[in-house]
Parts: sequence; structure tokens; C-alpha cells
Amino acid sequence: MPLRRFLGLVLLPLLLLLAPAGAQASLLHLEGPVPLDLGVQAGCLAPCASAAHCARANWSVADPGAALVSLSHLLGEQEGVAIQEQTPSYIHATATSRLFGFVDDLELYADQAGGRLQARSISRLGDSDLGVNGRRLEQLAAALGHG
Repeated sequence: MPLRRFLGLVLLPLLLLLAPAGAQASLLHLEGPVPLDLGVQAGCLAPCASAAHCARANWSVADPGAALVSLSHLLGEQEGVAIQEQTPSYIHATATSRLFGFVDDLELYADQAGGRLQARSISRLGDSDLGVNGRRLEQLAAALGHG
């Protein structure tokens, strides 16, 4: 039996049966542990220990709360993004990559006293995110008119 026919008759149906369904489907699911430093500590999101797999930004905005609400609507529309926790001043969301199922944690904090929206995006696994977290924050900045 030629290899191509074998792949089509045996492996393809098997992959289809084992593949997850839905908008957040990925071929693999490499989730990793939830970072221990999530949340607001002393009025700030945690710094990035390594820029190789984390990105951090502060955007000056007239109304941090309104900016947070605006971005929460945007996040709710993005494929692979799930809001895990939301308060009037904080959002924790996860972003799952489509192919491998890598999970990144995204945090947004409406810093009313500082007049800014703080943002942090960090990969749970690996030593490098190949710029994914930085691009995610650039897209959010552009949505706020900071790009």
C-alpha cells in the first residue's frame, strides 16, 4: 500500500477523531503552570524577568477604566483568548496558540492614580516566545491609538 494512501486512510481519520473541536482548538495543548506573580501588587503588575518570553507596557490614557473596558470587548472577540478574571480595574486573560496550544497570560490594570493602563503578557512555557507577547501588546496599543 503506498504511503500516501496509508496516511489518507488511517492517519487522517485518526487525527480528526483526536483533534479538539471549537474556536480554541489546537493540535497539541502545551499549557504549562499558571504564573505565581499574576495580579496587582502595590499598584503595579509584575515586571518581566526576561524579555525573551514576556512583554510589559504602560500606556498613558485619559480614562484608564474606559480603556480597560474597550480592550475587554476587543479581547472577547479574539480567537483563542479567554478572560479568566475581570474586575472594574483588572483583567487576566489567557491566549492559546492555534497550532501547539501554548498558553500565554495577559494582564491589564487600569491604574487610575497614575493615569495609565498597565499591560503584561507572558508565556507559560519556553525560553523564547519569538516576539508573540510583544506583538500582542503592540496590537492592543494600536487599538487604544498608541500604535
